[in-house]
Amino acid sequence: MSELKKKPLELSCPTCKKTIEWSDQFPHRPFCSARCKQIDFGDWANETNSIPGEPVLDPELLEEAESIRH
Repeated sequence: MSELKKKPLELSCPTCKKTIEWSDQFPHRPFCSARCKQIDFGDWANETNSIPGEPVLDPELLEEAESIRH
């Protein structure tokens, strides 16, 4: 029996959309490069990207804390 070589999974870089393989050839996967990885990190750090959800803090407590601070 001959072994079938599986083709590596192909995916698009989340930043630039370049097609890459999920392999050791792309150590920054799922990004195509360190640059694209850093761009994505910057978007999360600047809150350009976010995950929707309910606020963690109670809005009333936030207002109270703000009024005490001022």
